[in-house]
Amino acid sequence: MPPAPSSPDLMIHTVAATVSTNDDVTRLAREGAAEGTWLRAEQQTGGRGRQGRSWMSPPGNLYASTLVRLRGGDPGAATLSLVAAVALHEVVQAYAPAAQIAIKWPNDLLSSGAKLAGILLERHEESVIAGFGVNLAEYPAELERPATSLKALTGGAPDPALFVEQLAERFADWLARWRSGGIGPVRAAWLDRAHPRGTALSTAETDGLFEGLDDQGALRLRRADGSISVIQAGDVFLI
Repeated sequence: MPPAPSSPDLMIHTVAATVSTNDDVTRLAREGAAEGTWLRAEQQTGGRGRQGRSWMSPPGNLYASTLVRLRGGDPGAATLSLVAAVALHEVVQAYAPAAQIAIKWPNDLLSSGAKLAGILLERHEESVIAGFGVNLAEYPAELERPATSLKALTGGAPDPALFVEQLAERFADWLARWRSGGIGPVRAAWLDRAHPRGTALSTAETDGLFEGLDDQGALRLRRADGSISVIQAGDVFLI
């Protein structure tokens, strides 16, 4: 289990239910909320994932979003997806040290191919909202792709209130590294936590073998003819 949070400055708000924590933090951003503000909901009624897909939100899981205020000199905003994934992986892996948990581009966490968590980044003017959905206690069983939860992996579900505090600290730490050291250290950490090079992947554009990331965090795929395709956005699936 990760160590207990030590920072007294975490700005974490909790609500019993909401439509979408990303929508709520977007509103808070427009009202002048500070970077580092977090909102956690015990339940969402209209949670969403990439491409507008619905995200099932039963009680006991993590549904939380945070706000990043972009500054002059920051690396590309899209690379915040790497920051979010590395921070989340650190917390999840600490709860399940025996599990094989890997990051799948652009921002999912998988355990033995089953989806454990997802991240949704949305840009609003000079801010980025990072939303996290983690299957702590429950997971949907009737999906096209397999899913799992930390409870299924370890026999126990973390307390969502403690989990979000730990995540907030790890995210703040990696955000600071992203700003001070650029994308390089974050990209390296992401690759260390991703599925191995040579993993077969499928995208809407092409199928190929995972060849890492380019220097801006885009996906590199080696096609059957040996050429490299660079994927900037879209869904990616393990084959």
